Amino acid sequence: MRIYQIGMAAIITGAIITGAMSWKPATVLPPKAPRPNIIVILADDLGYSDLGCYGGEIHTPNLDYLAGNGLRYTQFYNTSRCCPTRASLLTGLYNQQAGIGKMTEAENEPGYRGALTDNTVTLAEVLKSAGYRTAMSGKWHVSNTNGQATPQAQLDWLNHHTSHPSFSPISQYPTSRGFEKYFGTIWGVVDFFDPFSLVSGTQPIKEVPAGYYHTDAINDTAVAYIREYGKGKDPFFLYVAHNAPHWPLQALPEDIAKYKDTYKEGWEAIRKKRYDKMVEMGLIDPATTKLSPRWQSELSWKDNPDKEWDAAAMAVHAAMVDRMDQGIGRIIATLKQTGQLDNTLILFLSDNGASAENCANYGPGFDRPSETRDGRKIIYATKKEAMPGPQTTYSSIGQRWANVVNTPFAYWKEQSFEGGVCTPFIAFWPKGITAKKGGYSEQRGHVMDLMATFTDLAGADYPATYNGHHITPTTGISLSPSFYNKKTEGHNTLFNEHFGARYARKGDWKLVSLSNDTTWQLFNLAADKTETNNLAAQHPEKVQELAVLWRNWAQTHQVFPKPGRR
Repeated sequence: MRIYQIGMAAIITGAIITGAMSWKPATVLPPKAPRPNIIVILADDLGYSDLGCYGGEIHTPNLDYLAGNGLRYTQFYNTSRCCPTRASLLTGLYNQQAGIGKMTEAENEPGYRGALTDNTVTLAEVLKSAGYRTAMSGKWHVSNTNGQATPQAQLDWLNHHTSHPSFSPISQYPTSRGFEKYFGTIWGVVDFFDPFSLVSGTQPIKEVPAGYYHTDAINDTAVAYIREYGKGKDPFFLYVAHNAPHWPLQALPEDIAKYKDTYKEGWEAIRKKRYDKMVEMGLIDPATTKLSPRWQSELSWKDNPDKEWDAAAMAVHAAMVDRMDQGIGRIIATLKQTGQLDNTLILFLSDNGASAENCANYGPGFDRPSETRDGRKIIYATKKEAMPGPQTTYSSIGQRWANVVNTPFAYWKEQSFEGGVCTPFIAFWPKGITAKKGGYSEQRGHVMDLMATFTDLAGADYPATYNGHHITPTTGISLSPSFYNKKTEGHNTLFNEHFGARYARKGDWKLVSLSNDTTWQLFNLAADKTETNNLAAQHPEKVQELAVLWRNWAQTHQVFPKPGRR
C-alpha cells in the first residue's frame, strides 16, 4: 500500500442519504444456497484485448485468475460510451429510457436529460430493498454536470483554486440512488493524481494526501467497504467504477517502467501477437473471426516519425491497466481474508471499446484543467511535444493504438461496430458457477442484464413503482443460466444509438452505421464477427427488415425525440 492510504479511512467514511420508498417489497425468500455478495468492477475505455485473459500482453494476473476460475463471455455488449453504459448498467434499461441518450448535459427531452430519471431504479436501490448493504467507489458520471458561469470561473474550479458545495444536484448523487456509502468522482474526466469532483458521500474532498493515485484510492476504498460489510450477516453489493485507463495518460513511474520496451515493436507486431494469442486460447475462431484491416495502414511502424512517443503512450496505457489489476488483487485477497470469496459474484467489464480520441486537441475547459493545484502548467501535447505519464501532460493513445487494443475488431468508443460495443466480460463465483471453469459463454448479453441477473440471484423484486413514480419495466435477461452451463441464446434482438452511430442486431445479423454516415452496412456475425464483409447489396430485404426494427425501437425507447435528429 502507498502511504496516502493510511489517511484514507477519514476520507471514505461517506454520508448516508436514503429516500423513503413508496412501495413495500414482497417478502423475500432466500434461495437454497446463501445469497451471494455481488461486486461489479467497471473499467473505462479498456480495449477488448487488453487483458491477458483476452489476448493481451499487459500483466493482469488477478483478472486472469478470475477468468481462469470463472467464465468469459464472447458476445457481451455495452452502449459504446461511458455515461450511457453506466446508465444502462445501473438501471436495467436502454440508456435513453434511463435519461442519458448523449452525455450529462440536460436537454428538455425524456431520453436526453443527462441524468438518471425518476422512472428508473438502480441496482443499489433494488438490492438494498432486498436486505443488501450497498456501497460504491469510483466514477459516477450519470448526473447533470453543473458548470460555472464563465470559462475562467470553470478553470479556477478545475484547477482547485476555488471550491463549490456540489458538482451536480445532490439528489442525483449515488447516496441519493441507493448507495449507503460512496467515494469517487461525480464527473467523468479526471487528473489521476488530484481528481476534480472528488467526494465522500456528498462532501467535496478539497485536498488529497501526498502520493495520491486515484486508481489505488478506488480499489482501497472498495477493500475498506468489504472489511466493514464482511463483518455483518447481510450480503453486500459493491460497485467499483474505475476511471482507468481513460485519458489523460497518467501513471506511476514504476508501472510505466515495466512496459518501457514492450511497444517498441509497433502497431502491426502487437496486433498480430494479440490476434494469434486469442486464437491459441480458443477465444476466437479464425474461420469466422478474421483480423480486421489495420486502421490507416499506409503508415508502417518502421516509417513512423513518432515511434518513441507512441511506444511511450501505449506503455502508460498498459501501466494504468496494470495498476488497476493490482488493486483488484487486493480486493480478491480481502475477500479471502474475510471468508467472503467463495460466495461472492464478481463481474468485470468495460464501459466501451478503447478511445481513439486525441484529447490534446480538446485543450483545457469543461472538465479539463489548465494547471495543477500548485500552479504548474498542463501541456496538451498536440504535437507530441511532451511525453505522456506525468500529471502535467494530457494525452491519449490515438486511433492506431486504439485499433490495436480493440483487436480483432474495427473501430472504437462511440461507434456501434463491435470495436465500440463488444466488451470483455468476466463472471467469477466459486460457490455458484458450475459451468466449466475457465470456459467461454456465447450467451448474447448486455449491460442492462445485470438488473435481471441480480434480482434473480438475490430474490429481489424489480418494482412497478418507486418513490411515487412508475418504473419502466426492464428488458434485461438474467445471465444465471449461463452460470449453470444451461444453453441459452440471450437477446435475440439488440439495438444501440449514440451521436448517430447505431445498430440493430437480430440473431446473427447486424445492421450498423457510423456516426458520420447515414448509410447502413449489413454483416452476418456468425461468419464475420469482425464486420469485414458488407452484405447490404446482396441482402436488401434483410437491410429493410432490420432498419424497420431499429426505427420501431427508436420510436418506443425515447431515441431521437426531435425532428431532424438522425
